[in-house]
Amino acid sequence: MLSLQAPSAVVMIRPHAFASNPETRDDNAFQTLSTVSAEATSDAARDEHDRAVQQLRDAGVTVHVFDDFGDLNTPDSVFPNNWFSTHPGGHVAIYPMFVPSRRRERRNDVIELLKQEYRVQDVIDYSGLEQDNLALEGTGAMVLDHVARIAYTVTSNRADPVLLERFCTHFNYEPIAFEARDAKGRDVYHTNVLMGIGTHYALICLDMISDPVRRLTVHNRLEESGRTVIDLTHDQIAEFAGNAIELTGRDGLVLALSRRALAALTPDQIATIQNSATPLPLSVPTIETAGGSVRCMIAGVHLARR
Repeated sequence: MLSLQAPSAVVMIRPHAFASNPETRDDNAFQTLSTVSAEATSDAARDEHDRAVQQLRDAGVTVHVFDDFGDLNTPDSVFPNNWFSTHPGGHVAIYPMFVPSRRRERRNDVIELLKQEYRVQDVIDYSGLEQDNLALEGTGAMVLDHVARIAYTVTSNRADPVLLERFCTHFNYEPIAFEARDAKGRDVYHTNVLMGIGTHYALICLDMISDPVRRLTVHNRLEESGRTVIDLTHDQIAEFAGNAIELTGRDGLVLALSRRALAALTPDQIATIQNSATPLPLSVPTIETAGGSVRCMIAGVHLARR
């Protein structure tokens, strides 16, 4: 069964110079410092990436892999979902990033592959707005409901409200923006660490949404879209339980998430997921030190094959 929400193909970037990026540490509370050498960290991240790619392919997901050899000093390149997104109907967006090292992650060969193998009607490039200090970091900053056409967005320096409105006008989404904070009162930097939307369910920590009226709005809109809301705790979010992406595999829907994230879910929450999708846990502990997990590693391809 094909799902508008769950792509059957993805793009992933194989890292050769991975590191926890010092430029993003100020507003990403999920980042931690590695306790081993830079070389050992990079090697471990590459191995984790390669195993994840193989597991996805074994599940029947098409994975387009591009190497990043570190020539441009892009320690976060393993997280490509932030600089581009694809959309049904043949649309591609390219995004402005908040810090300089992340701006260097954009690459033409990825866009060219999409044009060669999929039906791409247009590419809308917002990256020039970095000159105005505007950022909208793709499907990290926005969690998109492709069915109900809603862009759920945590307000932050990674998601400019004017640019969000512009994106939603171009791509026909309704923006629902809200403030979100973790258990220590720190602002959340990306929406996709606190929520993920599947075909029949949504993972979200509602308690992180600061405004109770907005919290109720988000809950109601998710339920109105026909999804079961799986309400996560702050502790589960700290284990990256919200940073998951549903994909279409050979035998149906799978939910790609980290082993750490799956271990944090309760049996009831897992059972709700298993009503429609098979959890696919990937072991990425080194990559998670950079402040992102499995969802951040995967850029979904919502395009029709040529």
